[in-house]
Amino acid sequence: MRLPIRQSLAFLAASLWWGSLTGLGFVVVPLLFLHLESPAAAGAMAAKLFTAQTWLSTACAMLILLVFNKRDDETIAPYAATVMKFVVVGLLLTLLVEFGVAPRIVNARAEGGDLRLWHGLGSAMYLGQWFCAGFALWHLIRRPDNAG
Repeated sequence: MRLPIRQSLAFLAASLWWGSLTGLGFVVVPLLFLHLESPAAAGAMAAKLFTAQTWLSTACAMLILLVFNKRDDETIAPYAATVMKFVVVGLLLTLLVEFGVAPRIVNARAEGGDLRLWHGLGSAMYLGQWFCAGFALWHLIRRPDNAG
């Protein structure tokens, strides 16, 4: 069954969101720490990549929310609320990490604060975002009209 263009865009955005989180968080950043000359250099590069990921995540989440904003569409109504909940929580986690946790990680490095606490919190929130994007993608794949 062929998807309408709006639903195809939502599926593409969810796929890009989850895939980019997966690639960056579980492949690229660990490789940076493995192959760059120092943890400080790897951390600085990872920070830049996570900022880029924030904007990609925000764009993908906003596109999905725009698609599912039209709740009177009978083809998306059964699962729109579930998808939107995951997307909103994932978007909030994205923005909280970038604007709440990341600056504290930078300050902890510069001023000797509790780096482990802030890094752990940021990692947990990134993992939460990954789960939210994954669940949104899963619900888009498992739509009622895709069951066959």
